[in-house]
Amino acid sequence: MGHARNYVTQDVLRRIMTDYFGYDVHFVMNITDIDDKIIIRARQNHILDKFRSETQSLSSELITRVDLAWRAHVREKVGKGLPEAERAVEGGEYSTWKRLGELIQDKAWKQECLRRDEKFDMYFSSATRTFTALQAAKARLETSQTNTDAAHQLIDDSKEILAQALDSQYSATVTDPAIARSLAAYWEGEFFKDMARLRVREPDTLTRVTEYVPEIVSFVEKIIHNGYGYEAEGSVYFDTKAFDNADGHDYAKLEPWSKGNRELLEDGEGALSKKTGSRSASDFALWKASRPGEPSWPSPWGAGRPGWHIECSVMASAVLGDNLDIHSGGIDLAFPHHDNELAQSEAYHQCGSWVNYFIHTGHLHIEGLKMSKSLKNFITIDEILERFTTRQLRLAFLTQLWNAKVDFSDSLMTGEVRNIEQTLNNFFTVAKALINQARLDFTNSDGYHHYEAPEIELTKAFHESQTHFREALCDSFNTPAALDVLRDLVSKTNVYINSRGKNLNVGIVENVARWIGQMLRMFGLGEGESTEIGWGQDDQGSGSINREEVLMPYLRQLSSFRDGVRRLAMEKNDTALKDILALSDKLRDVDLIPLGVALDDQEDGKALVKLVPPAELIKARDEKRALIEAKAAKKAAQVEAERLKRQQKLEKGRVAPEELFKPPNVAEGTYGSWNDAGIPLTDGDGKELSKNAGKKVQKDWATQKKLHDEYLAWTKESSG
Repeated sequence: MGHARNYVTQDVLRRIMTDYFGYDVHFVMNITDIDDKIIIRARQNHILDKFRSETQSLSSELITRVDLAWRAHVREKVGKGLPEAERAVEGGEYSTWKRLGELIQDKAWKQECLRRDEKFDMYFSSATRTFTALQAAKARLETSQTNTDAAHQLIDDSKEILAQALDSQYSATVTDPAIARSLAAYWEGEFFKDMARLRVREPDTLTRVTEYVPEIVSFVEKIIHNGYGYEAEGSVYFDTKAFDNADGHDYAKLEPWSKGNRELLEDGEGALSKKTGSRSASDFALWKASRPGEPSWPSPWGAGRPGWHIECSVMASAVLGDNLDIHSGGIDLAFPHHDNELAQSEAYHQCGSWVNYFIHTGHLHIEGLKMSKSLKNFITIDEILERFTTRQLRLAFLTQLWNAKVDFSDSLMTGEVRNIEQTLNNFFTVAKALINQARLDFTNSDGYHHYEAPEIELTKAFHESQTHFREALCDSFNTPAALDVLRDLVSKTNVYINSRGKNLNVGIVENVARWIGQMLRMFGLGEGESTEIGWGQDDQGSGSINREEVLMPYLRQLSSFRDGVRRLAMEKNDTALKDILALSDKLRDVDLIPLGVALDDQEDGKALVKLVPPAELIKARDEKRALIEAKAAKKAAQVEAERLKRQQKLEKGRVAPEELFKPPNVAEGTYGSWNDAGIPLTDGDGKELSKNAGKKVQKDWATQKKLHDEYLAWTKESSG
């Protein structure tokens, strides 16, 4: 993904320059197919493969070799100041190593380990895999499971640690340049496969270091001749002080504040470099004397190989001459790599400015942390394309400035990016449907031009958007601002569409939709003809088949048939015609949805035909159905509640008012006497009811009389 961010971003900038601004661009890409990391990895792979092929059985000797490699790895990489790790190395105890694993689960403890060494997590994971493999191998040895598969299992599970131990012992035996070249060639092929999937255009010219070694030797010779290089013990170094002191030259133009940064300087020289004989710590290798275990080529200074920085200068000069318009790369290459390129190229060409502009892309971070292969927090392109499309990845990068840090997260992809994509998808779907409908009805003019204030306003907004879009791209390729212009224009056009009804001017909508589609395809978000409405084909598209072109004639006829049936049904008030309406709705809501066809009913009785991904229509239909069912269930619940409430009220009226104040409806002895209507006159002791008590029982009797009359009426109605 880190590579994807860099190369997709460069591709977007290249497309803007060629497809939007119309510049002629000669795009050159360099393949570094020989450097310290490639040499080490290729050599270790070669030695490990040879060792594996020669090992035919599991033995105590093999286990001891792996065990010693594991102990050395833990001491050097894991056990710095960790007593548990030291005890595990000394005793090889499973319980001690398990205890260390439990400690690492403590967040604060692990943060402290990472503070001491940011690669601690990677080192510990490798050690744990190897330790587990050793325990399993020892158990197999005890049960005499010593076949080839058991041996190879141990080697494979411990390869990250074992390869380093074998390399330290046998590195001098590997000198064939083809070994490193074959590894680079394999990954070059994988790289270009991924670039094709990401829709990154191929370079106009491709150069490889191993194919330019003679030119590199000549280039270095001229730098020495011009007084800016010197030979030392078979290597050649660039004299940064001589260059810095020369008139018209400055070393470290890009990052002068990093000039004395030893860590960056050492990293730029490579893991295999031993700077012997250099005059200054800032002097860098133009040509490296090869030691045993390293590929080499002949040169006036002895067998050796190119330095990392020199390759780009030589190949770019060979193809593009003594001046480059633009040099690109990640921001981490600014110093020392690009600064060293500038110095040695200006020393060779005797010029003051070898590159006019540098384009340094920002880093990619994963959930706030810089993506790094060494930290094992990277996401492969395979993994990300299983979850998101190429278009969505490009959109994610376009929402950020090309030179800004990108914090890649699920919220970015599932939130902002998918919202942008959905908004544009919906817009194109409606626009195409309106355009297709207008083409079907082009002979049915109503005799009016439909170009009034709303059309004038939308046309003005369209032209202003085109201006603002260009201004954004002129402002250091400000793609986030350019995307905002497109989104704002979509919003204004949607408002216009929704407000105009029958008075809609489809021509203006078509002009807007075509231009927006062109700009999106210019960014590489799809491929297709310049006159096409929409994104064009994506990587998950349906190949060369134009689904719309094939299906739309049939859909128009089907829609026309449905329109006629609906009109007939709406003109008559008959049960049979209601069934026809139901059938037409079934066609719309059931039959056509799995085909990805949406029919939107309009005021004039005609349907707007739209092609939409079936999954979206099914989801929308199911959500609508669920909403209707929820409303129906709520209404039914309300009706039932009202019924229960009325029934409870009616049940209260079951008792006749004459019996309301007599047992068993009141406790025995509550009242002593009643009148003919059953209203109490005295209490249980024979005393006449007080004035207030008398009023209350009369009021309650009247209420019950009303309830009882309602109850009797309901009973009569129910029995009838």
